[in-house]
Amino acid sequence: MSTILGLDIGTEFVKAVIARPTKKGDLEILGIGKSRQTEGNMHAGAVADIPAVVSICEEALVQAEEQAGERADKTVVGIAGELIKGSTTTVNYTRKNPDKPITDSEMGEIIKKVQQKSGEVARKTVALETGNDNVEVRLINSAIVSLTIDGYKISNPIGFKGSDLVIQFYTAFAPLIHVAAIEKVCAELNLDLLTVAVEPFAVCRACLGDDLESSFSGIVMDIGGGTTDIAVVEDGGVEGTKMFSIGGRSFTHQIAESLGVDFETAENYKLDFDSGKLDDRIKAKVETAISRNTSVWLTGVEVALEEFNNVGSLPKNILLCGGGASLSSLQETLAISDWYKDLPFSRRPVIHIIDVNDLPDLILKDDHELDHSYATALGLLRVGVDTLAGAPEENKLKAKISKLLQK
Repeated sequence: MSTILGLDIGTEFVKAVIARPTKKGDLEILGIGKSRQTEGNMHAGAVADIPAVVSICEEALVQAEEQAGERADKTVVGIAGELIKGSTTTVNYTRKNPDKPITDSEMGEIIKKVQQKSGEVARKTVALETGNDNVEVRLINSAIVSLTIDGYKISNPIGFKGSDLVIQFYTAFAPLIHVAAIEKVCAELNLDLLTVAVEPFAVCRACLGDDLESSFSGIVMDIGGGTTDIAVVEDGGVEGTKMFSIGGRSFTHQIAESLGVDFETAENYKLDFDSGKLDDRIKAKVETAISRNTSVWLTGVEVALEEFNNVGSLPKNILLCGGGASLSSLQETLAISDWYKDLPFSRRPVIHIIDVNDLPDLILKDDHELDHSYATALGLLRVGVDTLAGAPEENKLKAKISKLLQK
């Protein structure tokens, strides 16, 4: 069975995880690698310096390959940033021949129409935000959130009869220039790129594991170095993804500016803030700087969640991952402040840090030191499995839908 590389090219670190899918649907982790980026390599979650990023990726790859004892056959790379547009569209479709079973080709035509409609909306949004009317976007991820036929909820429409289909589709688009940069990085590293995946979508897939019928609901917040990526999952379906350009590095810059120190010193202050290593005078100044930036970050979270206006009530469980989630002030602010009261929560949300040991369908060795910052890379592996499931030789119902969504 093919081995898969999940390559998380983050603003702060590149993480590489090699795994082998098993027949039971598990992912056996074979090797991991991690290498720190230098400032300027990435901008707002996107690749800014291709040669520099290639060099850092190579360092992480070597570590993972040495531990695994082999190179991966296929690669899945994550993509993030404010210009990544992920949303859920509801389509009402009345069939002309309700007495005939739904076929692959009919479902394919429905999916194609939804993707085209969503793509045009995404292109117009990105054009407006960038001021570039000629911007090109590419479909990155597509998934069925829910589907009903004549009022009955089903997991796969193929073979069913009926008149009225109500389908919720999640689609995500990225500017072509961002995708092209990732493809160039993979080409320079001689990697066989299987697919590119929106990172918060990938984390959701990590939470769902092999069970695509999972009833998991929650809000996933991936707090990286350059961006915070948010996804809402309801009853196993991704309702949408939102991103904004405030991550761990913005806290470092705030500390550097407030204390008049260089970036590296400020980063060390940030990392040592919760450890008790800072003297009281410096700690007080760092705390003020972090608090000031936390308020700005929290506003970004509120604005992002306000855009999920198609959700009646937001899930009460919030799962944090990414390096920025290690900041205790972010965890505490989400857990104890009243930021949620103007949003459609039925009660105060419960905050969790994702524990990769609790993620379903993973086989980890004792010497694999994986924390919540690896959730994205693990999710990319799961997206890779989904993509391979759509290979032509497969003939399962799940594979048929997966194949349709890859087109």
